[in-house]
Amino acid sequence: MSEGVSVVRRDSYSESSSSNEKMKKQPQQYVSEVRPSPQPVYYPPPPPPRFANPTSLGMLAYGTVFLCSSLITLGTGNVHTPNMVLVFAMFYGGIMQTLVGMWSFFLGNTFGGVVFSTYGGFNFTYGALYLPRIGLAQAYSVNGVVTEEFTHAIGIFLAIWCWITFLFCIGSLRTTLSVVFTLGSTVCALACLSASTFTGNAHLNTAGGALGIVATFGAYYGGLSSLYSGECTFKAIRLPPLVLTFENA
Repeated sequence: MSEGVSVVRRDSYSESSSSNEKMKKQPQQYVSEVRPSPQPVYYPPPPPPRFANPTSLGMLAYGTVFLCSSLITLGTGNVHTPNMVLVFAMFYGGIMQTLVGMWSFFLGNTFGGVVFSTYGGFNFTYGALYLPRIGLAQAYSVNGVVTEEFTHAIGIFLAIWCWITFLFCIGSLRTTLSVVFTLGSTVCALACLSASTFTGNAHLNTAGGALGIVATFGAYYGGLSSLYSGECTFKAIRLPPLVLTFENA
């Protein structure tokens, strides 16, 4: 009877050992069943960044500086000393238009970047004419009196900027009507102001101031047409941009 028990024990040991050998021979089968491969997770792409249009700021700064300069040119309120333009030209027009030009370059608008950056420099240089530390007026003065040479130098300064504005006006013929109108009026205004410094004709000076105000309205229209959007005002107040389109051009 003891022999029978020993035989049974021997058989169970052999069976367990054979099953262990089978498990050792097939380890990958059990691993693949217990640890399945993870499924890939899909993450949606982030929304594209949204940038604002800086053109409104540039046009409003352009028009405001020109408005102040033109009103003083016309002698509004019996004010004839142009030093007030210094505040607008340097601390609003110069800084803001330069920033708008840099932002336009970043957004891929080459024409806007060149125009606004250039007029930012124009405002800085125009304001520097009346800074005492620059000493420009003193350089053209004799015994503290400004000579005619200074007036002609201002005329050359305005003529150069008239030529630059004319080049910009030609390059804007496929933009908007307000931009073309503003640049064209600016060309005429600067031409009249420059001619008045050489001829001393008061009528040319008055015409230059009046055309400057006309250019101001064009700049304000262009700035407000992009500023007055559906997000901030009513539909009845919005201004159409008046985009110029030419077929096969």
